[in-house]
Amino acid sequence: METQFLHTFVTVVDQGSMAAAARVLNITPAAVSQQIRTLEREIGAPLIARVGRTVSVTEEGSRILQRTRDLLRSVADLRSVANESGVSGELRLGACPTALAGILPDVLARMVETFPQINVFIKPGYSAELYRAVEAGDLDAAVVLQAPFPLPKTCEWQLLRAEPLIVLAPEDMAGRDPHELLATEPLIRYDRNQWGGRQADEYLRAHGIVPHERFELNALNAIAVMVDRRLGVSLVPDWAHPWPEGLHLARIPLPDADVPRHIGVVWSRSSVRVRLTTVFLQESRTAMQERQR
Repeated sequence: METQFLHTFVTVVDQGSMAAAARVLNITPAAVSQQIRTLEREIGAPLIARVGRTVSVTEEGSRILQRTRDLLRSVADLRSVANESGVSGELRLGACPTALAGILPDVLARMVETFPQINVFIKPGYSAELYRAVEAGDLDAAVVLQAPFPLPKTCEWQLLRAEPLIVLAPEDMAGRDPHELLATEPLIRYDRNQWGGRQADEYLRAHGIVPHERFELNALNAIAVMVDRRLGVSLVPDWAHPWPEGLHLARIPLPDADVPRHIGVVWSRSSVRVRLTTVFLQESRTAMQERQR
């Protein structure tokens, strides 16, 4: 049985459609459908029910789904187990959006230069879902926001970067009071339903600022572009570069800086790829020190 077809099956279930799975796997929807049909013939049961453009897992598929995930994880572990004498194998990482574009590339550049035998699988996502993936063993580590809850005993946390809140405004507003800007200018709100946006919402409430809300989204680079286009101001963490180029922005510190947003690495102590995880943690610390210098 081809393990790639099992991986395709899991991806289709997770993505909810053949087309979405094809984009993730970088193959055509027809190839995804063919792999699923071949797997169903080998299993001897239907695994995916097609309803229009979407799909759902069948009762037979749901019975084997978790075992399939476990099998794929075990297959990925084989290289690490076979090469315990050296730093090689596949490392499975997650990264929240700002870390994916800011912190992670610097760390990976150091890793692959020093340890060219490693392979890295990267899962983008929001911090809450990546924590769950690390705890479940689907990922070895993830670069995420610090969790607002205690970690399970199987997981550890390492701080990489503290990001204080700032008011982001058009460049010609640099000399204005940040609280006055938040109270009078239209607000491009950092999504309060996500961990990163809750801190900004708590700051506004604590200081009695009732803004005129215009937009709300969870995409810091997009917020920066919208501020540059004079659609409003925003209260955001001072996130890691690179930022979009060609913008004319003022990054205005707050008069009473509260607790900053913390970005770091959460990892599983039970992973068989602990050697690779340790290397990733070391290179992360070094990359952050170089950024500070």
